[in-house]
Amino acid sequence: MRVVMFGYQTWGHRTLQALLESSHQVVLVVTHPKSDHAYEKIWDDSVAELADKHGVPVEIRSRPDESLVERLREVEPDVIVATNWRTWIPPAIFRLPRLGTLNVHDSLLPAYAGFAPLIWALINGEEQVGVTAHMMDEDLDAGDIVLQRAVPVGPSDTATDLFHRTLELFGPITVDGLALIAGGHTDWVKQDRSKASFFHKRSIEDSRIDWNWPAADIERLVRAQSDPYPNAFTYHRGQRLRILSAAVSAGRYGGTPGRVFIREGDGVVIVAGADARYGRNHGLLVKRVRLEDGADRTAVEHFTSMGGYLTQHP
Repeated sequence: MRVVMFGYQTWGHRTLQALLESSHQVVLVVTHPKSDHAYEKIWDDSVAELADKHGVPVEIRSRPDESLVERLREVEPDVIVATNWRTWIPPAIFRLPRLGTLNVHDSLLPAYAGFAPLIWALINGEEQVGVTAHMMDEDLDAGDIVLQRAVPVGPSDTATDLFHRTLELFGPITVDGLALIAGGHTDWVKQDRSKASFFHKRSIEDSRIDWNWPAADIERLVRAQSDPYPNAFTYHRGQRLRILSAAVSAGRYGGTPGRVFIREGDGVVIVAGADARYGRNHGLLVKRVRLEDGADRTAVEHFTSMGGYLTQHP
């Protein structure tokens, strides 16, 4: 089939590589310009450079426009594949190919539509994550499901672990989905919209630790903001402190959320949970931190004395 690909960053790069190695003909690639957004600079393998290397024409757009519609008409695609495209694709484009548009999204839709699904899913304690290939319609990430593939979330997995694990699914699910489309299949699975959820882009503000959260929730936030993502952070004595490694404490500790309380094993316990005053909560056992100057330390090295508080603001 004649394929046009809309894609961006490493997800788009991996998908384009799979298409170039398939029996399909990639007739045009559309990608975004490079971004200065903190999250969009992380997994930033260039789709444009890969397309150029293989002699595939490239159009760079922040969002689709009428000139792009005309360009698409010129190349006459049988199908469009979209992967990690960051803005709305209008019906004039996704309906243009005779076989429609296949969108590949890194969540198990209908849950976690939108942005940063792996991070949000890990924060929320989901037991599995995955990738969905679906036919695009008017609503973002809401079209009929062609294929889904899942991977389990382990108790120590970070967002970085899940990124690499789900990235391996992008090429195969795209090629397999196109095979079904080319074979004339149309018996796709409709999404149950009662189970849908939609998430916004993450920003630095979303990495700020709220010590009123239960310790287990904060521990997942720390794993969800693993390097190279912007780390979960708090403030200690007016200085920003990034939490690199943590666990839920073995003991239960009472008091005020954010209190630097006691050493336990190889870490330091911070009181956590809105109802910590009752003394029934586990705390967050902080093990490793990063200072403002970029230096990493163990929590035991950093918290040389107990007492004081970790706060949301300086």
